[in-house]
Amino acid sequence: MAEAAAQTGEITHARVLKIAIPIVLANVTVPILGVVDTAVVGQMGLAAPIGAVGIGAIILSALYWVFGFLRMGTTGLTANARGAGRTGEVSAMLSRALMIGGLGGLAVVLFQVPLFALSFALSPASAEVEELARGYMAIRVWSAPAIIGLYGITGWLIALERTRAVLVLQLWMNGLNIGLDLWFVLGLGWGVEGVAFATFLAEWSGLALGLWLCRDVFANPAWRDRARIFDRETLVRFASVNGDILLRSLMLQGIFVSFLLLGADFGDVTLAANHVLVQFLEVTAFALDGFAFAAEALVGNAMGARSVRALRRSAVLTSLWGLVIVVGLSLVFALFGGAIVDVMAKNAAVQAEARIYMPYLVAAPIIGIASWMLDGIFIGATRTKDMRNMMALSLAVYLASVALLVPSLGNHGLWASLLISFVARGVTLGLRYPALERSAAA
Repeated sequence: MAEAAAQTGEITHARVLKIAIPIVLANVTVPILGVVDTAVVGQMGLAAPIGAVGIGAIILSALYWVFGFLRMGTTGLTANARGAGRTGEVSAMLSRALMIGGLGGLAVVLFQVPLFALSFALSPASAEVEELARGYMAIRVWSAPAIIGLYGITGWLIALERTRAVLVLQLWMNGLNIGLDLWFVLGLGWGVEGVAFATFLAEWSGLALGLWLCRDVFANPAWRDRARIFDRETLVRFASVNGDILLRSLMLQGIFVSFLLLGADFGDVTLAANHVLVQFLEVTAFALDGFAFAAEALVGNAMGARSVRALRRSAVLTSLWGLVIVVGLSLVFALFGGAIVDVMAKNAAVQAEARIYMPYLVAAPIIGIASWMLDGIFIGATRTKDMRNMMALSLAVYLASVALLVPSLGNHGLWASLLISFVARGVTLGLRYPALERSAAA
Protein backbone atom coordinates (compact mmCIF):
# COMPACT_ATOMS: atom_id res chain seq x y z
CA MET A 1 0.00 0.00 0.00
CA ALA A 2 2.96 2.33 0.59
CA GLU A 3 3.97 1.85 -3.06
CA ALA A 4 0.42 2.66 -4.14
CA ALA A 5 0.41 5.83 -2.09
CA ALA A 6 3.69 6.88 -3.66
CA GLN A 7 2.18 6.44 -7.11
CA THR A 8 -0.70 8.75 -6.21
CA GLY A 9 1.47 11.68 -5.08
CA GLU A 10 0.25 15.12 -4.09
CA ILE A 11 -2.64 16.51 -6.12
CA THR A 12 -1.79 20.12 -6.95
CA HIS A 13 -2.94 22.80 -9.40
CA ALA A 14 0.41 22.50 -11.17
CA ARG A 15 -0.07 18.74 -11.62
CA VAL A 16 -3.57 19.25 -13.03
CA LEU A 17 -2.34 21.86 -15.51
CA LYS A 18 0.65 19.72 -16.50
CA ILE A 19 -1.78 17.00 -17.58
CA ALA A 20 -4.48 19.22 -19.06
CA ILE A 21 -2.66 21.87 -21.11
CA PRO A 22 -0.96 19.47 -23.59
CA ILE A 23 -4.36 17.86 -24.29
CA VAL A 24 -5.97 21.26 -24.95
CA LEU A 25 -3.09 22.16 -27.30
CA ALA A 26 -3.34 18.80 -29.05
CA ASN A 27 -7.05 19.34 -29.62
CA VAL A 28 -6.35 22.69 -31.28
CA THR A 29 -4.54 20.86 -34.11
CA VAL A 30 -7.55 18.67 -34.99
CA PRO A 31 -9.68 21.25 -36.87
CA ILE A 32 -6.57 22.67 -38.57
CA LEU A 33 -6.04 19.37 -40.39
CA GLY A 34 -9.66 19.38 -41.61
CA VAL A 35 -9.23 22.90 -42.95
CA VAL A 36 -6.05 21.95 -44.85
CA ASP A 37 -7.64 18.79 -46.31
CA THR A 38 -10.51 20.90 -47.61
CA ALA A 39 -8.26 23.71 -48.82
CA VAL A 40 -5.89 21.53 -50.87
CA VAL A 41 -8.67 19.73 -52.76
CA GLY A 42 -10.42 23.08 -53.11
CA GLN A 43 -7.48 24.22 -55.24
CA MET A 44 -8.67 21.77 -57.90
CA GLY A 45 -11.54 24.18 -58.61
CA LEU A 46 -14.25 21.51 -58.43
CA ALA A 47 -16.98 20.90 -55.87
CA ALA A 48 -17.07 17.09 -56.06
CA PRO A 49 -13.57 16.47 -54.59
CA ILE A 50 -14.36 18.68 -51.58
CA GLY A 51 -17.59 16.79 -50.96
CA ALA A 52 -15.85 13.44 -51.42
CA VAL A 53 -13.14 14.14 -48.86
CA GLY A 54 -15.74 15.56 -46.47
CA ILE A 55 -18.19 12.66 -46.63
CA GLY A 56 -15.42 10.03 -46.72
CA ALA A 57 -13.77 11.46 -43.62
CA ILE A 58 -17.11 11.67 -41.79
CA ILE A 59 -18.00 8.04 -42.57
CA LEU A 60 -14.61 6.70 -41.49
CA SER A 61 -14.62 8.85 -38.35
CA ALA A 62 -18.04 7.46 -37.46
CA LEU A 63 -16.81 3.87 -37.93
CA TYR A 64 -13.70 4.47 -35.85
CA TRP A 65 -15.72 6.36 -33.23
CA VAL A 66 -17.39 3.06 -32.29
CA PHE A 67 -14.01 2.03 -30.86
CA GLY A 68 -13.63 5.23 -28.84
CA PHE A 69 -14.37 3.19 -25.71
CA LEU A 70 -10.84 1.79 -26.01
CA ARG A 71 -9.27 5.16 -25.17
CA MET A 72 -11.48 5.76 -22.13
CA GLY A 73 -11.45 2.22 -20.78
CA THR A 74 -7.68 1.94 -21.13
CA THR A 75 -7.17 5.20 -19.24
CA GLY A 76 -9.35 4.21 -16.30
CA LEU A 77 -8.09 0.67 -15.89
CA THR A 78 -4.42 1.60 -16.38
CA ALA A 79 -4.67 4.48 -13.90
CA ASN A 80 -6.28 2.14 -11.35
CA ALA A 81 -3.43 -0.36 -11.78
CA ARG A 82 -0.83 2.40 -11.52
CA GLY A 83 -2.38 3.80 -8.34
CA ALA A 84 -2.36 0.32 -6.80
CA GLY A 85 1.32 -0.08 -7.66
CA ARG A 86 0.69 -3.02 -10.02
CA THR A 87 3.36 -2.17 -12.59
CA GLY A 88 3.03 -5.53 -14.34
CA GLU A 89 -0.66 -4.91 -14.97
CA VAL A 90 0.14 -1.41 -16.31
CA SER A 91 2.38 -3.04 -18.93
CA ALA A 92 -0.10 -5.79 -19.74
CA MET A 93 -2.89 -3.24 -20.19
CA LEU A 94 -1.08 -1.64 -23.12
CA SER A 95 -0.71 -5.05 -24.78
CA ARG A 96 -4.43 -5.72 -24.36
CA ALA A 97 -5.34 -2.33 -25.78
CA LEU A 98 -3.10 -2.86 -28.82
CA MET A 99 -4.55 -6.33 -29.31
CA ILE A 100 -8.12 -5.03 -29.27
CA GLY A 101 -7.16 -2.12 -31.52
CA GLY A 102 -5.56 -4.46 -34.05
CA LEU A 103 -8.54 -6.83 -34.07
CA GLY A 104 -11.00 -3.93 -34.34
CA GLY A 105 -9.08 -2.40 -37.22
CA LEU A 106 -8.87 -5.75 -38.99
CA ALA A 107 -12.65 -6.13 -38.64
CA VAL A 108 -13.21 -2.74 -40.30
CA VAL A 109 -10.87 -3.72 -43.17
CA LEU A 110 -12.55 -7.11 -43.68
CA PHE A 111 -16.09 -5.73 -43.60
CA GLN A 112 -15.40 -2.50 -45.47
CA VAL A 113 -17.66 -3.34 -48.43
CA PRO A 114 -20.93 -3.78 -46.48
CA LEU A 115 -19.98 -0.99 -44.05
CA PHE A 116 -19.39 1.49 -46.87
CA ALA A 117 -22.55 0.38 -48.71
CA LEU A 118 -24.64 0.94 -45.56
CA SER A 119 -22.99 4.31 -44.96
CA PHE A 120 -23.81 5.60 -48.44
CA ALA A 121 -27.35 4.24 -48.16
CA LEU A 122 -27.81 6.36 -45.02
CA SER A 123 -25.93 9.38 -46.44
CA PRO A 124 -26.60 9.40 -50.19
CA ALA A 125 -24.42 11.56 -52.41
CA SER A 126 -24.20 12.25 -56.14
CA ALA A 127 -22.68 9.51 -58.28
CA GLU A 128 -19.51 11.56 -58.84
CA VAL A 129 -19.01 12.37 -55.15
CA GLU A 130 -19.72 8.78 -54.09
CA GLU A 131 -17.20 7.38 -56.59
CA LEU A 132 -14.48 9.76 -55.41
CA ALA A 133 -15.35 9.14 -51.75
CA ARG A 134 -15.17 5.37 -52.23
CA GLY A 135 -11.69 5.74 -53.73
CA TYR A 136 -10.63 7.90 -50.79
CA MET A 137 -12.03 5.46 -48.23
CA ALA A 138 -10.60 2.39 -50.00
CA ILE A 139 -7.11 3.79 -49.32
CA ARG A 140 -7.65 5.17 -45.82
CA VAL A 141 -9.41 2.11 -44.44
CA TRP A 142 -6.13 0.15 -44.50
CA SER A 143 -4.86 2.29 -41.64
CA ALA A 144 -7.82 1.31 -39.43
CA PRO A 145 -5.66 -0.96 -37.19
CA ALA A 146 -3.25 1.93 -36.68
CA ILE A 147 -5.80 4.59 -35.77
CA ILE A 148 -7.79 2.30 -33.47
CA GLY A 149 -4.58 1.05 -31.86
CA LEU A 150 -3.67 4.68 -31.23
CA TYR A 151 -6.82 5.03 -29.11
CA GLY A 152 -5.32 2.48 -26.74
CA ILE A 153 -1.87 4.12 -26.77
CA THR A 154 -3.38 7.55 -26.09
CA GLY A 155 -5.46 6.23 -23.20
CA TRP A 156 -2.43 4.49 -21.72
CA LEU A 157 -0.25 7.62 -21.94
CA ILE A 158 -2.97 9.75 -20.33
CA ALA A 159 -3.28 7.27 -17.45
CA LEU A 160 0.45 7.68 -16.80
CA GLU A 161 0.02 11.50 -16.98
CA ARG A 162 2.30 11.63 -20.02
CA THR A 163 0.15 14.05 -21.96
CA ARG A 164 3.16 15.86 -23.45
CA ALA A 165 3.77 12.63 -25.36
CA VAL A 166 0.15 12.78 -26.57
CA LEU A 167 0.77 16.33 -27.78
CA VAL A 168 3.97 15.26 -29.59
CA LEU A 169 2.07 12.40 -31.19
CA GLN A 170 -0.74 14.67 -32.38
CA LEU A 171 1.63 17.34 -33.69
CA TRP A 172 3.67 14.74 -35.59
CA MET A 173 0.66 13.05 -37.20
CA ASN A 174 -1.14 16.23 -38.19
CA GLY A 175 2.05 18.01 -39.26
CA LEU A 176 3.12 15.09 -41.47
CA ASN A 177 -0.42 14.79 -42.83
CA ILE A 178 -0.48 18.47 -43.79
CA GLY A 179 2.97 18.30 -45.41
CA LEU A 180 2.05 15.20 -47.43
CA ASP A 181 -1.29 16.80 -48.39
CA LEU A 182 0.54 19.72 -49.95
CA TRP A 183 3.06 17.48 -51.72
CA PHE A 184 0.71 14.80 -53.01
CA VAL A 185 -2.18 17.07 -54.06
CA LEU A 186 -0.58 20.38 -55.06
CA GLY A 187 2.86 19.04 -56.03
CA LEU A 188 2.07 15.68 -57.64
CA GLY A 189 -1.56 16.33 -58.61
CA TRP A 190 -2.92 13.17 -57.01
CA GLY A 191 -6.23 14.81 -56.03
CA VAL A 192 -8.53 13.07 -53.58
CA GLU A 193 -6.35 9.95 -53.53
CA GLY A 194 -3.41 12.14 -52.49
CA VAL A 195 -5.32 13.31 -49.40
CA ALA A 196 -6.12 9.67 -48.56
CA PHE A 197 -2.52 8.50 -48.96
CA ALA A 198 -1.31 11.41 -46.81
CA THR A 199 -3.63 10.39 -43.97
CA PHE A 200 -2.82 6.68 -44.41
CA LEU A 201 0.90 7.30 -44.04
CA ALA A 202 0.45 9.78 -41.17
CA GLU A 203 -1.67 7.29 -39.20
CA TRP A 204 0.75 4.37 -39.56
CA SER A 205 3.70 6.62 -38.73
CA GLY A 206 1.70 7.81 -35.71
CA LEU A 207 1.36 4.22 -34.48
CA ALA A 208 5.11 3.72 -34.87
CA LEU A 209 5.85 6.92 -32.96
CA GLY A 210 3.29 6.00 -30.30
CA LEU A 211 5.00 2.66 -29.70
CA TRP A 212 8.35 4.43 -29.47
CA LEU A 213 6.91 6.87 -26.91
CA CYS A 214 5.78 3.85 -24.86
CA ARG A 215 9.12 2.07 -25.30
CA ASP A 216 9.92 1.95 -21.58
CA VAL A 217 7.01 -0.45 -21.06
CA PHE A 218 8.86 -3.12 -23.04
CA ALA A 219 11.53 -3.26 -20.35
CA ASN A 220 8.96 -5.02 -18.15
CA PRO A 221 8.43 -8.61 -19.36
CA ALA A 222 4.78 -8.39 -18.25
CA TRP A 223 3.90 -6.80 -21.61
CA ARG A 224 4.40 -10.21 -23.27
CA ASP A 225 3.26 -12.40 -20.36
CA ARG A 226 0.48 -14.37 -22.07
CA ALA A 227 -0.93 -15.71 -18.80
CA ARG A 228 -1.30 -12.19 -17.43
CA ILE A 229 -2.56 -10.59 -20.66
CA PHE A 230 -5.18 -13.30 -21.22
CA ASP A 231 -6.17 -13.70 -17.56
CA ARG A 232 -9.86 -14.52 -17.71
CA GLU A 233 -11.00 -12.36 -14.79
CA THR A 234 -9.08 -9.34 -16.06
CA LEU A 235 -10.39 -9.77 -19.61
CA VAL A 236 -13.97 -9.99 -18.32
CA ARG A 237 -13.40 -6.77 -16.36
CA PHE A 238 -11.85 -5.13 -19.45
CA ALA A 239 -14.81 -6.17 -21.60
CA SER A 240 -17.35 -5.05 -19.00
CA VAL A 241 -15.83 -1.58 -18.60
CA ASN A 242 -15.49 -1.02 -22.33
CA GLY A 243 -18.94 -2.43 -23.07
CA ASP A 244 -20.54 -0.02 -20.58
CA ILE A 245 -18.67 2.92 -22.12
CA LEU A 246 -19.72 1.88 -25.62
CA LEU A 247 -23.40 1.73 -24.64
CA ARG A 248 -23.13 5.07 -22.86
CA SER A 249 -21.47 6.64 -25.89
CA LEU A 250 -24.08 5.26 -28.29
CA MET A 251 -26.86 6.78 -26.19
CA LEU A 252 -25.04 10.12 -26.02
CA GLN A 253 -24.50 10.07 -29.77
CA GLY A 254 -28.18 9.26 -30.19
CA ILE A 255 -29.09 12.49 -28.42
CA PHE A 256 -26.91 14.63 -30.69
CA VAL A 257 -27.91 12.84 -33.90
CA SER A 258 -31.60 13.11 -33.06
CA PHE A 259 -31.10 16.79 -32.19
CA LEU A 260 -29.71 17.49 -35.67
CA LEU A 261 -32.31 15.33 -37.42
CA LEU A 262 -35.21 16.90 -35.54
CA GLY A 263 -33.85 20.33 -36.43
CA ALA A 264 -34.39 19.48 -40.10
CA ASP A 265 -38.16 19.62 -39.50
CA PHE A 266 -37.91 23.39 -39.00
CA GLY A 267 -36.48 24.11 -42.45
CA ASP A 268 -33.09 24.45 -44.08
CA VAL A 269 -32.24 27.78 -42.46
CA THR A 270 -32.88 26.53 -38.92
CA LEU A 271 -31.06 23.28 -39.67
CA ALA A 272 -28.03 25.23 -40.90
CA ALA A 273 -28.13 27.54 -37.87
CA ASN A 274 -28.26 24.55 -35.51
CA HIS A 275 -25.32 22.97 -37.31
CA VAL A 276 -23.26 26.16 -36.93
CA LEU A 277 -24.14 26.49 -33.25
CA VAL A 278 -23.29 22.86 -32.49
CA GLN A 279 -19.70 23.78 -33.40
CA PHE A 280 -19.69 25.97 -30.27
CA LEU A 281 -20.43 22.83 -28.24
CA GLU A 282 -17.57 21.06 -30.01
CA VAL A 283 -15.21 23.88 -29.01
CA THR A 284 -16.43 23.60 -25.41
CA ALA A 285 -15.83 19.85 -25.40
CA PHE A 286 -12.33 20.26 -26.87
CA ALA A 287 -11.46 22.88 -24.24
CA LEU A 288 -12.76 20.77 -21.34
CA ASP A 289 -11.18 17.54 -22.58
CA GLY A 290 -7.85 18.44 -21.00
CA PHE A 291 -9.34 18.75 -17.53
CA ALA A 292 -11.69 15.78 -17.94
CA PHE A 293 -8.68 13.68 -19.00
CA ALA A 294 -6.75 14.99 -16.00
CA ALA A 295 -9.65 13.84 -13.82
CA GLU A 296 -9.51 10.38 -15.44
CA ALA A 297 -5.81 9.96 -14.68
CA LEU A 298 -5.81 11.44 -11.17
CA VAL A 299 -9.06 9.84 -10.02
CA GLY A 300 -7.95 6.51 -11.48
CA ASN A 301 -4.71 6.68 -9.50
CA ALA A 302 -6.59 7.62 -6.33
CA MET A 303 -9.02 4.73 -6.74
CA GLY A 304 -6.16 2.28 -7.26
CA ALA A 305 -4.45 3.61 -4.12
CA ARG A 306 -7.75 3.54 -2.17
CA SER A 307 -7.25 7.17 -1.17
CA VAL A 308 -10.53 9.04 -0.63
CA ARG A 309 -8.62 12.24 0.07
CA ALA A 310 -6.74 12.07 -3.24
CA LEU A 311 -9.95 11.13 -5.05
CA ARG A 312 -11.86 14.10 -3.65
CA ARG A 313 -9.03 16.54 -4.26
CA SER A 314 -8.61 15.28 -7.83
CA ALA A 315 -12.31 15.76 -8.52
CA VAL A 316 -12.39 19.24 -6.95
CA LEU A 317 -9.23 20.68 -8.55
CA THR A 318 -9.93 19.43 -12.06
CA SER A 319 -13.52 20.67 -11.82
CA LEU A 320 -12.41 24.09 -10.57
CA TRP A 321 -10.17 24.52 -13.62
CA GLY A 322 -13.00 23.26 -15.81
CA LEU A 323 -15.24 25.92 -14.30
CA VAL A 324 -12.68 28.62 -15.14
CA ILE A 325 -12.69 27.42 -18.76
CA VAL A 326 -16.47 27.34 -19.16
CA VAL A 327 -16.99 30.76 -17.58
CA GLY A 328 -14.43 32.13 -20.05
CA LEU A 329 -16.12 30.40 -22.97
CA SER A 330 -19.57 31.65 -21.95
CA LEU A 331 -18.22 35.20 -21.86
CA VAL A 332 -16.63 34.80 -25.29
CA PHE A 333 -19.85 33.38 -26.73
CA ALA A 334 -21.89 36.20 -25.18
CA LEU A 335 -19.60 38.96 -26.44
CA PHE A 336 -18.42 37.60 -29.77
CA GLY A 337 -20.81 34.75 -30.63
CA GLY A 338 -22.60 36.74 -33.31
CA ALA A 339 -19.34 37.76 -34.99
CA ILE A 340 -18.12 34.15 -34.91
CA VAL A 341 -21.36 32.99 -36.54
CA ASP A 342 -20.88 35.60 -39.29
CA VAL A 343 -17.45 34.15 -40.08
CA MET A 344 -18.78 30.59 -40.14
CA ALA A 345 -21.90 31.28 -42.23
CA LYS A 346 -22.18 33.92 -44.94
CA ASN A 347 -25.92 33.49 -45.51
CA ALA A 348 -27.77 36.40 -43.87
CA ALA A 349 -30.82 34.30 -42.99
CA VAL A 350 -28.66 31.67 -41.25
CA GLN A 351 -26.77 34.41 -39.38
CA ALA A 352 -30.01 35.94 -38.12
CA GLU A 353 -31.45 32.55 -37.15
CA ALA A 354 -28.32 31.53 -35.26
CA ARG A 355 -28.40 34.74 -33.24
CA ILE A 356 -31.90 33.86 -32.01
CA TYR A 357 -30.60 30.70 -30.35
CA MET A 358 -27.21 32.03 -29.22
CA PRO A 359 -28.38 32.45 -25.57
CA TYR A 360 -28.59 28.66 -25.32
CA LEU A 361 -24.93 28.42 -26.32
CA VAL A 362 -23.95 31.07 -23.78
CA ALA A 363 -25.61 28.97 -21.08
CA ALA A 364 -24.52 25.55 -22.35
CA PRO A 365 -20.90 25.49 -21.06
CA ILE A 366 -21.91 26.36 -17.50
CA ILE A 367 -24.96 24.11 -17.55
CA GLY A 368 -22.97 21.23 -19.04
CA ILE A 369 -19.76 21.35 -16.99
CA ALA A 370 -21.01 18.92 -14.34
CA SER A 371 -21.84 16.30 -16.97
CA TRP A 372 -18.49 16.68 -18.76
CA MET A 373 -16.33 16.64 -15.63
CA LEU A 374 -18.25 13.84 -13.91
CA ASP A 375 -17.78 11.74 -17.03
CA GLY A 376 -14.01 12.08 -16.56
CA ILE A 377 -14.26 11.34 -12.84
CA PHE A 378 -16.37 8.20 -13.36
CA ILE A 379 -14.19 6.95 -16.24
CA GLY A 380 -11.12 7.27 -14.02
CA ALA A 381 -12.88 5.41 -11.25
CA THR A 382 -14.08 2.78 -13.79
CA ARG A 383 -17.61 3.19 -12.40
CA THR A 384 -18.87 2.58 -15.90
CA LYS A 385 -22.13 0.86 -14.97
CA ASP A 386 -23.17 4.09 -13.24
CA MET A 387 -22.23 6.02 -16.39
CA ARG A 388 -24.28 3.66 -18.55
CA ASN A 389 -27.32 3.70 -16.28
CA MET A 390 -27.32 7.45 -15.67
CA MET A 391 -26.93 8.04 -19.41
CA ALA A 392 -30.02 5.88 -19.98
CA LEU A 393 -31.96 8.01 -17.49
CA SER A 394 -30.70 11.19 -19.15
CA LEU A 395 -31.73 9.91 -22.57
CA ALA A 396 -35.21 9.21 -21.22
CA VAL A 397 -35.39 12.74 -19.77
CA TYR A 398 -34.25 14.19 -23.12
CA LEU A 399 -36.88 12.24 -25.08
CA ALA A 400 -39.61 13.28 -22.64
CA SER A 401 -38.50 16.91 -22.93
CA VAL A 402 -38.59 16.73 -26.71
CA ALA A 403 -42.09 15.25 -26.63
CA LEU A 404 -43.32 17.95 -24.26
CA LEU A 405 -41.48 21.05 -25.48
CA VAL A 406 -40.88 20.75 -29.22
CA PRO A 407 -44.54 20.67 -30.34
CA SER A 408 -45.24 24.01 -28.62
CA LEU A 409 -41.85 25.75 -28.68
CA GLY A 410 -40.32 24.42 -31.89
CA ASN A 411 -36.55 24.81 -32.16
CA HIS A 412 -36.47 26.62 -28.80
CA GLY A 413 -37.93 23.44 -27.28
CA LEU A 414 -35.29 21.37 -29.04
CA TRP A 415 -32.42 23.45 -27.64
CA ALA A 416 -34.03 23.46 -24.19
CA SER A 417 -34.31 19.65 -24.33
CA LEU A 418 -30.61 19.32 -25.17
CA LEU A 419 -29.62 21.51 -22.22
CA ILE A 420 -32.02 19.61 -19.95
CA SER A 421 -30.21 16.39 -20.94
CA PHE A 422 -26.93 17.99 -19.78
CA VAL A 423 -28.54 18.82 -16.43
CA ALA A 424 -29.95 15.31 -16.12
CA ARG A 425 -26.53 13.75 -16.72
CA GLY A 426 -24.85 16.06 -14.22
CA VAL A 427 -27.48 15.55 -11.52
CA THR A 428 -27.77 11.77 -11.87
CA LEU A 429 -23.99 11.24 -11.88
CA GLY A 430 -23.64 13.70 -9.00
CA LEU A 431 -26.07 11.65 -6.95
CA ARG A 432 -23.90 8.59 -7.56
CA TYR A 433 -20.66 10.33 -6.51
CA PRO A 434 -20.95 9.48 -2.76
CA ALA A 435 -21.07 5.79 -3.69
CA LEU A 436 -17.87 6.31 -5.70
CA GLU A 437 -16.10 7.65 -2.61
CA ARG A 438 -17.43 4.80 -0.50
CA SER A 439 -16.05 2.27 -2.99
CA ALA A 440 -12.63 3.94 -2.77
CA ALA A 441 -12.69 3.59 1.01
CA ALA A 442 -13.84 -0.04 0.97
